[in-house]
Amino acid sequence: MPNFDTGHYFLTLLSPIKQGTTADGISYAQNLRMLLTALRTAHQSPATEGDDVSAQDNSPFVLSQRTHICRFVVLDDVVFNGRVQRNALLTKLTMKLMKRFQGAEATNPLLEPQDVDRLNCAYLMFTAEIDASRRPEDALPQTLTLEQQDEVRDTYARELWETMPEAIHEIYKNCEGFAPTSAEDCMRYMQRCQVETTLPFNDYWLEPPELPGLPGKILLPLLLLPLGVTLLALLSWLLQLDKVLLLGWLLGLSSGWTLLIGSALTAAAFYGVYRYILANGNKPMPAGRYADLPSVLKALYTQQHFAQFAIEMQGKSDEELYEQFGQFIAKHKPDDKMSPSQAPGVIASKTANGGEQA
Repeated sequence: MPNFDTGHYFLTLLSPIKQGTTADGISYAQNLRMLLTALRTAHQSPATEGDDVSAQDNSPFVLSQRTHICRFVVLDDVVFNGRVQRNALLTKLTMKLMKRFQGAEATNPLLEPQDVDRLNCAYLMFTAEIDASRRPEDALPQTLTLEQQDEVRDTYARELWETMPEAIHEIYKNCEGFAPTSAEDCMRYMQRCQVETTLPFNDYWLEPPELPGLPGKILLPLLLLPLGVTLLALLSWLLQLDKVLLLGWLLGLSSGWTLLIGSALTAAAFYGVYRYILANGNKPMPAGRYADLPSVLKALYTQQHFAQFAIEMQGKSDEELYEQFGQFIAKHKPDDKMSPSQAPGVIASKTANGGEQA
């Protein structure tokens, strides 16, 4: 399903960038590039774990407990994917026919100009994958109505404005129509700029999800029964046998009428099954059990601390191991995904000198 899948909401915004230049004489698109280049990113490598890097020097998006990944991109124009392909044999045949009837005036269809998509201005694209739950401590929803999906988007817009208003304003003031004074204004702006996300990405399943198959035992009879009646009626009509079918005797229908009714029912059955298959394919994929951001961070936190615990317990007696493991469970609380846990935007729950992350 677009925008919502696997318990996550996929947000895509396209905001038109202002034409002209800033007060400093820099184009708004170039100013955006400079701002985004200087925007703090998450600590994604061991080089960011040193003591000279403060815990506050991190991406402003880590203040959200729902953002898995996000990205800004400045789009000057769309990529040209090349000319629309044509069938070589049909094109050759068309050219021969055109030369025969039009002579020298015939135009090679391969040389005819084709439309090229262009943007009317540069755009700022923002994409984000977020948890579709109302609160970080809630489990991911398996299904959401369109109204509930809109509520997820709106609450996320308010959350961004409340946690990082300066960064949001500094970036989007370069875009047309952005002049919010409240979280509600920011929410309405994102509503206007949203485009449908049709290619979500997710990779958090611990095991393949159980996906229900199509009810073939029900769908096949629905298709074959009217189709069989139609074929028999067609055979009777071609052989000029009137009322040979049982349906004809019961309802007093001739082979011709049975053929018409059967054809209509067959077409309706095929269309209904087709629509059912499309609707079934549009259903969201099920959410993973531990695919929400707090669970992912808790898993990373527990993994690192348990690895250190296993190293420290080498050579200990059974009694010491039992006692220390109880203390480990009491301190790190594996069943509580909210606390203690790894902070968002870092690659380890410990600093380089072994201290705990704030």
